[in-house]
Amino acid sequence: MLASVAVLFVGTTPALAEPSVAEIEKQIDTAWRKLEPIVEKHNATRQDLAAKKAQAKTLRNKIAPLQSQIDAAMDRVSEFAVEAYKGDKASSVNALLTNKSPAALVGQLSVLDQFARQQQRDVQAVIDLRDKYDAQKRPLDTLVDQLTKTEAELAKKKKEIDAEVDRLQKLRIKAYGNGSAGPLAPAPCPATYPGGNAGKAVKFACQQIGKPYVWGAEGPNSYDCSGLTLAAWAKGGVSLPHNARAQRGKVKSVSRSELRPGDLVFYYADLSHVGMYVGGGWIVHASRAGEPVKMKRMDDGEIHSFGRPG
Repeated sequence: MLASVAVLFVGTTPALAEPSVAEIEKQIDTAWRKLEPIVEKHNATRQDLAAKKAQAKTLRNKIAPLQSQIDAAMDRVSEFAVEAYKGDKASSVNALLTNKSPAALVGQLSVLDQFARQQQRDVQAVIDLRDKYDAQKRPLDTLVDQLTKTEAELAKKKKEIDAEVDRLQKLRIKAYGNGSAGPLAPAPCPATYPGGNAGKAVKFACQQIGKPYVWGAEGPNSYDCSGLTLAAWAKGGVSLPHNARAQRGKVKSVSRSELRPGDLVFYYADLSHVGMYVGGGWIVHASRAGEPVKMKRMDDGEIHSFGRPG
C-alpha cells in the first residue's frame, strides 16, 4: 500500500492545467475593473480640457481689441511728443517758449498740459480694462496648463492601456476562439420600443449591438460605455457628457421601481460604468475591450444608482 502511494509522488511532474473559461473570465473582470476607471478619467479630462480652452479663447478674444486700443492710444501720445518736442516741430516749440507774451505762453502750456492729461486718462482707462480681463484669464491659463499636463500624462498611458486591452483580447480568444461565442453571445433586444425620445434612444442603442468596444469612442462605428449612452440619447434630443460620473451628475435620479426603458443604470462606487435599461431586467451596454456592444442582465454587476435623461 505504501509503495503504491509513493508512486504518486515520483516520476514526471504533471503539466499545469490550462485555466478554465470561468477562470479566464475572472481574470478579465479583475483587470477590466482596474482599467475602466482610467478610461473614464481620460474621457472626463479631455472634455474638461476642451471646455476650459474654449473659455480661455473667449477671454483672449475680448482682450485683443483692448490691446489694440492701448497700442493706438500710445501711438497718439508718441506722435504728440514727437510733434511737440522733436524734429520738424522744434522751431514751433522754440517759438512757443520764446513768446514775448507771458499770458500767451501760460495759455499754450496749459493747453499742452490738459492734452497730455487727457491722453493719460484715456490710456489708463484702457489699461485698467486690459488688467481686468487679464486677471480673469490668468486662473484659466493656469487651469489649462494643469489640464494639458494631465492629458499629456494620460496620453503616455495610452500605450499601456492599449497593451492591456490587447492582452485581455488574447485571453478571450484563448477562451472562446473568436471573442464572441459562449456566454458572450448577446441576447436579443426588445421586439417593440417605447414611444417618445426614450424610445429613440433605446432603439438606437440596440441597433449598435455587435459593434466593437473602443475606449474613448462615441460612434458611429465603435463605442465605450458612456460614449454609447451619449450617442443614443443624442438621438432622443438630450446632450450628455462623455463620462459616466458626469452623466450621473446631469440626469434625474429614479428608483428601481420607477425604471423604464431609456433610463441609465450606473455601476460601481467609482461610477466607472453605465448602461441603458431596455426593459425586462436587461440593459444594453458597451461593456469592455474584446466584447461587442451587447445586452446583459441589469443585476449582473454592482449597481450604484439609476438616472433618467431628459
